[in-house]
Amino acid sequence: MAAIQVDLYSDTLTRPSPAMRKAMAEAEVGNEQANEDPTVNKLCERVAELLGHEAGVFVPSGTMCNAISYRVYCRQGDEVILDKTAHPIHAEAGGPAALSGVMLCPVDGKSGIFTAEQLQASIRPYRRNRPRARLVSLEQTSNFGGGTIWPLETLREVCDTAHKNELKVHMDGARLMNAVIATGVSAKDYASPCDSAWLDLSKGLGCPVGAVLCGSADFIEDAWRWKHQFGGAMRQAGIIAAAGVYALDHNIERLAEDHANARLLAQGLAQIPGIVLDPAEIATNLVFFDVTGTGLTSEQVYERLLAKGIRVGSGDGHRMRAVTHLDVSRADIERVVRAMRDVVAGRH
Repeated sequence: MAAIQVDLYSDTLTRPSPAMRKAMAEAEVGNEQANEDPTVNKLCERVAELLGHEAGVFVPSGTMCNAISYRVYCRQGDEVILDKTAHPIHAEAGGPAALSGVMLCPVDGKSGIFTAEQLQASIRPYRRNRPRARLVSLEQTSNFGGGTIWPLETLREVCDTAHKNELKVHMDGARLMNAVIATGVSAKDYASPCDSAWLDLSKGLGCPVGAVLCGSADFIEDAWRWKHQFGGAMRQAGIIAAAGVYALDHNIERLAEDHANARLLAQGLAQIPGIVLDPAEIATNLVFFDVTGTGLTSEQVYERLLAKGIRVGSGDGHRMRAVTHLDVSRADIERVVRAMRDVVAGRH
């Protein structure tokens, strides 16, 4: 296999820049578990302010943010309502069931986004023999929905409907800042209507690890208990939290470059016979496309690109995903389009 030179498999593959590494090496540290790490505390305070919440807690991953939140809000047998494409359903190893004993109620949204009316229809009237709905979970942006952005008005309507039904709302903010940069809507406007929200640091923001979960002071106090139980408490974590502080200062506005590269990639792929996608639907840094018309499976396309030093995501059957990020340049995108054209044409 050729060495991977352009990696579009995921934006989780971003590597810390030399300047970020320097910030990490020089970070002031302490005992994170006892709230004594000044760099972790600084990061949590900044993210909580950014998202419009009272407090935050630093954890190793976004998946743990979801797991902690479900555990805080729900008892065993309770129900979480979320879109059918949501990450906790498809990519968290059954964590909601294993860790919290909750039922997942999928909504048939459009491209990962559902309406307040769909939410209301999904809330079953209470009966003794039914699971009790406790939580609504939203994903901003929607990954498997195609990188789509929850419109602010829709998000607010869903939150209002949830609260009128005495349900809590949790935001999975894996790519929240991508939505912010794409729309100009602030992170606070998106996140504050929700009872809890988290910001991922290890995707487009370029950090090696970590996420910050935010909510009320009482929610975060409860979250700490489950963070301990799930094995997420850390010690001198300022070394990795410093990467998050650096990212907030330097890596947010540049997400626009990733979006531009995603559109460039989509436009190039759309011109290749047999590849189907609509470049106009590319909202952020995720590009999904179908290769059915090429006569090749996604796995075949994956392997042939890999032989050329290029990696993209290979899904089931014929759907594929490419994700732009800070380690991918415009020249890299142009190279990928040329390589894909050769693969489809049978030029190895």
